[in-house]
Amino acid sequence: MFAGKTLFAQLMDFLPWTTFARLVARYGGDHHVKSLRCTEHFRAMAFAQLTYRESLRDIEACLSAQASKLYHMGFREAVRRSTLADANEVRDWRIYADFAQVLIGQARKLYAGDRLGTDLAETVYALDSTTIDLCLSVFPWALFRSAKAAVKLHTLLDLRGAIPSFIHISDGKLHDVNVLDLLIPEPGAIYVMDRAYLDFARLYTLHQAGSFFVTRAKANLDARRVYSSPTDRPAGLIADQTIALDGYLSRRYYPDHLRRIRYKDSETGKSLAFLTNQFTLPAPPSARCTKRAGRSNCFSNGSSSICGSNASTAHPRTR
Repeated sequence: MFAGKTLFAQLMDFLPWTTFARLVARYGGDHHVKSLRCTEHFRAMAFAQLTYRESLRDIEACLSAQASKLYHMGFREAVRRSTLADANEVRDWRIYADFAQVLIGQARKLYAGDRLGTDLAETVYALDSTTIDLCLSVFPWALFRSAKAAVKLHTLLDLRGAIPSFIHISDGKLHDVNVLDLLIPEPGAIYVMDRAYLDFARLYTLHQAGSFFVTRAKANLDARRVYSSPTDRPAGLIADQTIALDGYLSRRYYPDHLRRIRYKDSETGKSLAFLTNQFTLPAPPSARCTKRAGRSNCFSNGSSSICGSNASTAHPRTR
């Protein structure tokens, strides 16, 4: 019989625990802690996520069933749900947020050479959100509707490797476009978004920062054509135009020209209109980036199901 490390312990060995210890010291995570230090707290929550535990009681029962292996998994003693609930309530969240950014940075390096399906050297991000329904009696802080609670998971996804580079959790009432105020634009990067993020003042901020965006155009867009580029209908390119906004507020918020691309998807037969401030790339790669982003947004849907199944572990006093 194999008597080596458990699979969970082998996975945990890949994490930079020295960096984690520095973060714990920075925020005083283990100050006056007698049991379940931050490393054990992280291991318990990582175990819950990897094994799809649905409550603190479920975590406790599952770990207690393997009591003889707890030491080899990194636990000094059995994990009690009351202790885990207290840790969830009082531990500084910045420890785990900063550690997540460290892990994201390591993962992105592994996929830096991946191809996007187009000849693009730029970093391409997909920005989207998903709403996670919660029980109002258990999560009264998660404002959404009068008889329903929810949170929104806003995710900026690097399409190379489908790795999240930015995650923000808000109440369900926050409109998607407000998340653009929280992003730090990366010069030269391309941000792919849907129509929910069509706000010309915020898009102009991205433009001034040297970033590029690709988003869906609304049917009632008030704009005039300035110039038309050659099209390629066999490739799906119906129109490639330089436009100027004509709306009173829109032209004040975005005084520069935009590029409008009409593209017909050969798989669905739908005709789509895109707006971008990227004038140098050919039109088909821009449309394909949007299509790739749509496929990668299954991450948000998957996160919704995972977070929804584990939502009870987020409440400090759920048993």
